[in-house]
Amino acid sequence: MTTDADLSTHLEATPDLPAAQQPVWPDAVALDAAVSELATYPPLVFAGECDVLRDRMAAASRGDAFVLQGGDCAETFAGATADNIKNRIKTILQMAAVLTYGASVPVVKVGRMAGQFAKPRSSNTETREDVTLPAYRGDMVNDFDFTEAARTPDPQRLVRAYHASSATLNLVRAFTTGGFADLRHVHDWNRGFVANAANQRYEKLARDIDKAMKFMAACGADFEAMKTTEFFAAHEALLLDYERPLTRVDSRTGDLYDTSGHFIWIGERTRDLGGAHLDFVSRIHNPIGVKVSAKAQVDDLLRMIDLVDPERTPGRLTFITRMGAGQVREALPPIVEKVTASGAAVTWICDPMHGNTFESASGYKTRDFDDVVDEVRGFFEVHQGLGTVPGGIHVELTGNDVTECLGGAEKILDEDLNKRYETVCDPRLNHQQSLELAFLVAEMLSRD
Repeated sequence: MTTDADLSTHLEATPDLPAAQQPVWPDAVALDAAVSELATYPPLVFAGECDVLRDRMAAASRGDAFVLQGGDCAETFAGATADNIKNRIKTILQMAAVLTYGASVPVVKVGRMAGQFAKPRSSNTETREDVTLPAYRGDMVNDFDFTEAARTPDPQRLVRAYHASSATLNLVRAFTTGGFADLRHVHDWNRGFVANAANQRYEKLARDIDKAMKFMAACGADFEAMKTTEFFAAHEALLLDYERPLTRVDSRTGDLYDTSGHFIWIGERTRDLGGAHLDFVSRIHNPIGVKVSAKAQVDDLLRMIDLVDPERTPGRLTFITRMGAGQVREALPPIVEKVTASGAAVTWICDPMHGNTFESASGYKTRDFDDVVDEVRGFFEVHQGLGTVPGGIHVELTGNDVTECLGGAEKILDEDLNKRYETVCDPRLNHQQSLELAFLVAEMLSRD
């Protein structure tokens, strides 16, 4: 059986593989100290919890569950407050309640949180008015302020990210097991949402859910069991200096698990077949996601499957497609067809955010709510046409009333973006837009 003493050797078996999107740490001694400190800390999640999520993802691949992944584009240390975390959890719970009714199957709730403190960047540097500094790579690396001190990568931020993630998970577990997630409360919140004149088109669906709740109560349903819910943590496994020291040996099996989160994914910029990220996720036993754009080559995806999921274990591998509303109907079918024909047991999830980003006339990085909805609709159409299973959605959202994405029932316009544009990276759906998306997807699911 593998022991903790063998762990570093196990993970560093191929140390020369290129690792994309890593910061340039200026102090190697400080980096070694931070990594060594992380390696002494307790796991943030446990192997058995990861195994449960793998089973849930497998159910989604068969159509016996539906996955809702949601949360911040990039978490910040300043944003890891009780109110912000509560509002995000509340939004995801509200969305999940509506989706559960639409899909008529359990909804697997996965937060983009407790670890989403790092982001890939298109350039290592940023220039403003003849001043060039390192790019902001997330609070796990440096600070958003445009000063030399703030932008210098600091390895102690890896340790701070661990503590912020730990505090976040503590609060998430308290909220989801302490009565905050009670289905009756969640349904009452949603009734408040449809009471808004802008959302009255969803009143019938809310009324139908209300009837279902009353029916369950009349039948003597155990509402006590509905006071708690499963909730899993996910983030992009971007910084290997954070993920590797938090990888531990499961005492039950001797297998490796990345205990920084239940579900981790690798992105469009780090999924190189010969790269360190793909090699890393192939060695751990967490359920794994891979972002797939319209540019993805099917042969590369098939080789990825062979590397990450050689035994074709249901729930092990998820492809998170991010095509863009204008390309999903043409680009997705050949990928799904060939992957399915290979016998791979992947779970298909739609990320309708990253392929629909553009710069508004006023200069803000934004997304249009109608594009987000249209990509999800196209995703469902493709799977319905092929007889395959649309397993879930992956959304960047916040529980606050920001103004970062255009449109929605409240009709956020370009001139509104500057009112509460708070993201440090990509634009997120606000609370109202997130719930509206859930009602629209529920309608799609109920017609499926």
